[in-house]
Amino acid sequence: MTIVVHDVQGATSFFQLLGFKEVQSIVIAGPVMDSYMGIEGIEADHVTLAIEDPHMEVQLLHYHHPAPIEDPNIHRLNRIGFNHICFTVDDLEADIARLTGEGIRLRNAMMEFHDRKLVFLEGPEGITVELAEWY
Repeated sequence: MTIVVHDVQGATSFFQLLGFKEVQSIVIAGPVMDSYMGIEGIEADHVTLAIEDPHMEVQLLHYHHPAPIEDPNIHRLNRIGFNHICFTVDDLEADIARLTGEGIRLRNAMMEFHDRKLVFLEGPEGITVELAEWY
């Protein structure tokens, strides 16, 4: 999953609270990246965070040039495109307490659905991140 962010440090901290570790941080720029991304003159911080077992990566892009396009509907879950990502946790109540203690905002109250407990978090740049604890 790749997320375009204004605050790369804040987004990095958010995912580190979920257990991700920063594994690489580079600046992408130049003709090869222009062609690959389809964005002429691209220059952006590219931070890779990962967890293992199973391996999963979150990549953060912080554009220097050109400026990212703002999407006023980013908070809406009924729009076409990216909706949310869900991570499995072992103890949802403990994680909610730890994360809210660090200033992470919940988007809803914890609920039970399909043999699991669920909650939505407000992630970096307003994306929705769901945590689920299976019974």
